[in-house]
Amino acid sequence: MSWLLASILNASVMGPVSIIDKFVLHRYANTPLTLLLLSGTVATTAGFLTLSIIGIPNEATLGNSVSAISSGLLFGCSGTIVVRVLYRREVSRTIPITQSAPIFAALLAFLLLGENISFIQWGGIIIAVLGSVLISLKIDDNIHGIFLHKSFYLLMLSAFLLGAAMVVGKLALEELPVLYTYSLRMLTFGVFFLSVASRAESFIDIKSMFSQRSPALVLVIINECIIVQLGQMILLWSLSLGPASLVSAVVGTRALFTVFYSMVITKFWRGALGEENSTGSVLTKLFSTALIVVGVITISI
Repeated sequence: MSWLLASILNASVMGPVSIIDKFVLHRYANTPLTLLLLSGTVATTAGFLTLSIIGIPNEATLGNSVSAISSGLLFGCSGTIVVRVLYRREVSRTIPITQSAPIFAALLAFLLLGENISFIQWGGIIIAVLGSVLISLKIDDNIHGIFLHKSFYLLMLSAFLLGAAMVVGKLALEELPVLYTYSLRMLTFGVFFLSVASRAESFIDIKSMFSQRSPALVLVIINECIIVQLGQMILLWSLSLGPASLVSAVVGTRALFTVFYSMVITKFWRGALGEENSTGSVLTKLFSTALIVVGVITISI
């Protein structure tokens, strides 16, 4: 399978992840730290078990292992920001902005990996930025103004960290096997999540979920133990096969899958995700997401 098909597969697999996260946050969690604690526990366990099984390969050195660890740390920082914003914002407005990460991945790949960026790709970067801005616009009916939601800047920071994580991950994969890189990344961002989320309120929340046999636990297990792990492996596999700038661009089409899935769910189950359903809102989301997708695909030309 080529890097292109693997990247598209990653986008489609990861599309439901944030929707399930939002469902858990919206209906069951009292704090975003709850989801971070559950996710961190699964990630740390998965990374530790994988590393225990495969061991340390001969080609592993301190330098390339640090690259894999740094990729996990950057991913953890990005994910923490996303979960905190997702707790209060719509998933169909949050995830498309974070999937503008190829903008930063292309720039960093050019600087760190020597990957060239054509004029067409620069055009794609500009289009993706416009889509990211548009989807976060907030119309104030009282003073008839249009503003960027304050979460936009946090999500753009998250996108930068995510793009950096992909590029640094590519550096590691140039010398390391996929599974070893995966284990170090999972361990690192899992421990990072645990360090951020280990608070009294999150432990109380999870204890309550267990005592009430909350469906949230089943959803988190399916999401974190199966979908996320599969998606992370496919992402690293894609990066091992193709250029970081192009892989990240195609992976960015996850925004389209996320918006599509969320709109279908909201249509048949109103209130499930706390999404706004007005015609104007839906059209804005679709148009903005289309811009981002066109932009990231253009980057891959």
